[in-house]
Amino acid sequence: MAALAWLLIPVFAVVGAAIWGSWASRNKTIGDVAELAGYARFRDAMERSRPSDPHPFADPASASALPEREAATSGTG
Repeated sequence: MAALAWLLIPVFAVVGAAIWGSWASRNKTIGDVAELAGYARFRDAMERSRPSDPHPFADPASASALPEREAATSGTG
């Protein structure tokens, strides 16, 4: 019986190595392609959702003064 146990240890090791080898060499590019396609759809959606007006909620009366205020507050020094 002890000899059978010593024979089963390498058999289990070979089976485990075969399972791990098949898992390690699987095709990993399928998930990457789907993930990159999803990221491209996300970027497209973000591009479409950009407003054409940089200040969509700005008061129309103060919109003419907006460039001067930004220029005054973004000084170089």
